[in-house]
Amino acid sequence: MPTKPTALRPARSTWGAATAVLFAALSTLAACGGTGTDADAAAEQAVLVAQGRQTFRHDTFGDEAHWTDTLRMHEVIASAVDPLTALSVGLKVDADALPAEVAAGIQNGSIDLRSTATTVALLKLNAVVGVKGTVETLNGVDRLTRVGITCALCHSTVDNSFAPGIGRRLDGWANRDLNPGAIIALSPALDTATKAALRGWGVGKFDPRLNVDGLSKPVVIPPAFGLDGIHRITVTGDGDDIAYWNRYVAVVEMGGLGTFSDPRLNLSVTHGAQDLVSAKLPALQAYQLSLKAPTPPAGSFDAAAAARGKLVFEGIGQCASCHSGAHFTDANQRLHPLNDSMAEPESPSYASRSATRQYRTPPLKGIWQHAPYFHDGSAATLEDVVRIYNTKRSLGLDSQQVSDVAQYLKSL
Repeated sequence: MPTKPTALRPARSTWGAATAVLFAALSTLAACGGTGTDADAAAEQAVLVAQGRQTFRHDTFGDEAHWTDTLRMHEVIASAVDPLTALSVGLKVDADALPAEVAAGIQNGSIDLRSTATTVALLKLNAVVGVKGTVETLNGVDRLTRVGITCALCHSTVDNSFAPGIGRRLDGWANRDLNPGAIIALSPALDTATKAALRGWGVGKFDPRLNVDGLSKPVVIPPAFGLDGIHRITVTGDGDDIAYWNRYVAVVEMGGLGTFSDPRLNLSVTHGAQDLVSAKLPALQAYQLSLKAPTPPAGSFDAAAAARGKLVFEGIGQCASCHSGAHFTDANQRLHPLNDSMAEPESPSYASRSATRQYRTPPLKGIWQHAPYFHDGSAATLEDVVRIYNTKRSLGLDSQQVSDVAQYLKSL
């Protein structure tokens, strides 16, 4: 006889665990005599960061109105998206949200990963990274009644420590496995032309301007780590801090309840009669700024070649003329015209659709994590990046120097 699927029930709240750790840390601080202004400021910042993590991971800003009421994605998930399908389009599962018996059931096969009911159960556990579901029990059956998304959908992944696509969260890491276009195109509310455009985006790409100007030219999903000290954080440098882009995405892209306005874009969007975005932006930004760029894995680059590449990077390669300073970017000082981009000319030009109509120099810390490269993903590897620069800038680097600079980039 087939094994009866293990019931999925909630694990201990990860937010509760985080709060316990936070208060333990604050208690330790107080016990050490940390009662001065600096200690108070540090404690307040710790609370703000913890709030921001909760927002980043779990807050939809009320965007269920868009994903449920307009796009009817709850119907699609409940009827057609089993866990294996979800994993195949890049959705991730938080292993820390799985109770021990559920983890065991996934491992021994007693939990059916080909059943949409399992997807609903995982949403009830709050285990699907970046997707929030409201599950109601009707006549003894769990039914998904509402669904929304959070920042973590695109800007988190997992370490695959449990299984491919299932593991501990890695916040701030670009989810380059995610296929947002293919997922959104499942909506029964969209017309054929829109679905075709969405399906054309490809894995790891998203166009945050499509529903503003009607054009379609996706960019790669960017990481959200290593941004502390960098004022212009988007590929086109539209805002002077993360809060600008967080508001844009929360309202214009996610469909959250609130307002975004920028006269440079001739754009003013308001969703709903209440603002569920503005008050959360300071904490969200504090959390994002706390996310450090990951160090490269041991053995992932040739140290001797990287040392040689550093000399080329700072010398005849001319890379440091723009990728300068501790953050490897001049974004705080200037933006660059279209022809400075290695991806231009392109049609439509992504920068021409932005508020600045220019590009910023991307920071390089943790660049090993988020291939492909350039805003359009046209360079598959770091070696490709250097080769393209070498050709377009007529740098005259030989193949060894190109390889050495790539190794240096991998070391950052």
